[in-house]
Amino acid sequence: MALVGTGVAAGFINTTAGGGSMLSIPLLMFIGLPANVANGTNRIAIVLQNIVAVSTFRKKKIIDLKTDYRLALPAIVGAIAGAFIAVEINVDLLKNVIAGLMVVMLFVVVLKPEAWVKEKAGKVHAKPSLLQYVIFFFVGVYGGFIQMGIGFFMLAALVLGAGFDLVKANAIKVFIALLYTICALAIFFYHKQVDVVAGLILAVGNMIGAWLGVHFQVKGGAKYVRYVLIGAMVIVILNLLGVFG
Repeated sequence: MALVGTGVAAGFINTTAGGGSMLSIPLLMFIGLPANVANGTNRIAIVLQNIVAVSTFRKKKIIDLKTDYRLALPAIVGAIAGAFIAVEINVDLLKNVIAGLMVVMLFVVVLKPEAWVKEKAGKVHAKPSLLQYVIFFFVGVYGGFIQMGIGFFMLAALVLGAGFDLVKANAIKVFIALLYTICALAIFFYHKQVDVVAGLILAVGNMIGAWLGVHFQVKGGAKYVRYVLIGAMVIVILNLLGVFG
């Protein structure tokens, strides 16, 4: 029951902002999974959560798979590389780095709200630049080996770098995450670092949370999603700094 409840919260946060895995991975470790298995198992929930999210975004006509796939390509390549080096990562060092980056991004969101809430509905976005492809390759690398907090980085790249409003950016984010997480999950499966039963139970909650998150965004718009983003970032930063024990 705890896995399902945590999954609902994680799915909602992942779909509206990012950082939901900061809830699910520690819980998977708490119930006895080794850190590497928890990292791999969490990907089952992420994949199924994002299938629900992408499907719902498509029904709401927020995402167009024919044009919104471009940035997924470098992310997939990066995620494959990231997943292969996942077992070598120094988790403690990485958490400190993430905490520092989160603080910087939090100030960006708070001090430049117009960048997040400015609506650009109907605007035709140009083909991604070489720099954006490079950025999303490294986004994929990070997502492939740890996943935690990846939503924040993708949102920053999509909103500040590519010019999407936050709702559209969230839609593209979950689509990209779906594709690269499938590839990463296959690698974790190959290395026997996945607990299928725990992952599926967690996924039930994640899928419910994803469905709720998409409807919240479409109804509330980018302005309200920003508040969720700020709140989630604060919680993730405090958690990374050990405030919650």
